Amino acid sequence: MTTSRVFVGRLAGRGVFNPVGDRIGKVRDVLVVYRASTAPRVVGLIVEIPGKRRVFVPIGRVTSIGSGQVITTGLINIRRFEQRRSESRMIAEMIGMRVSLLPEKPGQSASPAVVEDAAIERTRSGEWVVSELFVRLPKTASGFGRGPARTVRWGDIQRPSQSDEHHSAELLVQTLVDLKPADLAESLLELPPNRIAKVIDELQDERVADALEEMSETDQLSILALIPSTRTADVLDRMDADDAADLISALPTAQGEELLDLMEPEEAEDVRRLLEYEFDTAGGLMSPTPIILAAESSVAEALAMIRRAEIPPAMASAVYVTHPPYETPSGEFLGMVHFQRMLRFPPHERISALLDSEIEAVPVTASAAEVSRRLASYDLVAMPVVDEHKRLVGVVTVDDVLDHLLPDDWRHADDETDAAQTDTAQTDTAKGAQA
Repeated sequence: MTTSRVFVGRLAGRGVFNPVGDRIGKVRDVLVVYRASTAPRVVGLIVEIPGKRRVFVPIGRVTSIGSGQVITTGLINIRRFEQRRSESRMIAEMIGMRVSLLPEKPGQSASPAVVEDAAIERTRSGEWVVSELFVRLPKTASGFGRGPARTVRWGDIQRPSQSDEHHSAELLVQTLVDLKPADLAESLLELPPNRIAKVIDELQDERVADALEEMSETDQLSILALIPSTRTADVLDRMDADDAADLISALPTAQGEELLDLMEPEEAEDVRRLLEYEFDTAGGLMSPTPIILAAESSVAEALAMIRRAEIPPAMASAVYVTHPPYETPSGEFLGMVHFQRMLRFPPHERISALLDSEIEAVPVTASAAEVSRRLASYDLVAMPVVDEHKRLVGVVTVDDVLDHLLPDDWRHADDETDAAQTDTAQTDTAKGAQA
């Protein structure tokens, strides 16, 4: 192998390639097995391949680790990875673990420390083991900054027993904080239940909300079971109203009402209004927070509104013009103005002159199928929704429709094509390595 020792903090995210240079995926974690008297043995890598699927690559099929990449023999089993009870993940479970440093001299007491990184090393026999730990000791008496750091051998530490093992979630959160919502959700769900609760305690409400919006209903409910009602209400406040409504509708009525009472009144009002509609109608699919402007607003004002970072791309594709009031349910709906059209006019132009007269809003009672047809017919990513009084009450975006049309377990379901071609993929990869 090119490298005989590597820290997993640097290994995470590295590209994985076959011998001819084709990228297979990227490293997500390192799988180890604890042993009673010697250092943990590395059994393989958890690799994310296209399609967000995570697979297991035995360490014996890794031929090189170095220069920012991992090279394998080329033979990869693309069956989805499932962790055994005897196995542990270094990044998800070992990093952040609290350990005790064994005393250097007789009569000294053990020192507490937290694992911040760990190195795997290839022995003379060809076996890969966890050889060193980069640990952080408690703060010094001055109280300023962080405690001293030290690199120690595995044999210099004592690991807590499984019954009272504690983890510092702060370190793991640092690796999750910048992930995209879908990746954050997947990473959370791969953690042991007790670790999930600790990580959620450290995550900001906005990030928990982002992750919940990307989970299936079953996974959402399992996460909520780990969070107190007051924290759940804070998270719901930061979710999109339509996603919050879907989640509350899946809860027992009493629990849903309790959470609505704990939410901010303005946010709860939007959610309550959505709960009045059937889930498979425009009203049940829509978001109640479109960008609404007055007819006399300028192009510059409209562009400033959609420029805000918190506006989702689909929602920023257009602004909606109404009579006052300029929040849902608004005054009479006048029309919509597409972002691209605004770019063709000077900043001072009134948006009332740019209205798209060909787009008709869908009624709040329209079926999901009708909304889908309208979006496809007009090549839109967002469709305005009005009530019987022609007031704008929300907007259905293309991602809302996709979430409704796809099966409930689409986030976890294997592609049938991938499943059917597993053997073919293995054979082709192996042939590429031999070419």
